[in-house]
Amino acid sequence: MIHHIGNMDTKAEYIADMGRKLMRILNKRARLEALRIRFDDGVELNPREIHTIQAIGEHRPINVTELAAYFGVTKSAASQIVSKLAEKGFVEKQHTANNNKELDLSLTELGWRAFQAHERFHGKHFAELVNRLGAFSLAQIATASVILDVIEDIVEERLDLLSKK
Repeated sequence: MIHHIGNMDTKAEYIADMGRKLMRILNKRARLEALRIRFDDGVELNPREIHTIQAIGEHRPINVTELAAYFGVTKSAASQIVSKLAEKGFVEKQHTANNNKELDLSLTELGWRAFQAHERFHGKHFAELVNRLGAFSLAQIATASVILDVIEDIVEERLDLLSKK
């Protein structure tokens, strides 16, 4: 793992270094997204599927529009993953009482089993993250969170600009 390349003296150098690190993280994340994770009963899901199940379980009632906003993806992308999970028997879609166009999403029994298996899996990994970041102060963690918000805003602006061309 590369932590620093040479001596950095300016904000611009640190920002460029952060950009390179973010690129590496995103590339590794893309590799993770392609993997399948085996849960209880031999059920295999990719990270996008299991995180969708997690979001539906944690934020019920939730609809496709809210799910898309939660993940920062298009409504079409969210709808596709939900349809795939519904076909596999993890998610149920029901029309909302006040809007016939929108669907409320809920987990089936199989969906809840996957949710609980992921909670156990995720709990171990989150505890490791908390342990490793425990050396940083609350102010440092909060600053990192704000920096990530700014980066997300910039990426969103770039997406908007490029999608209009």
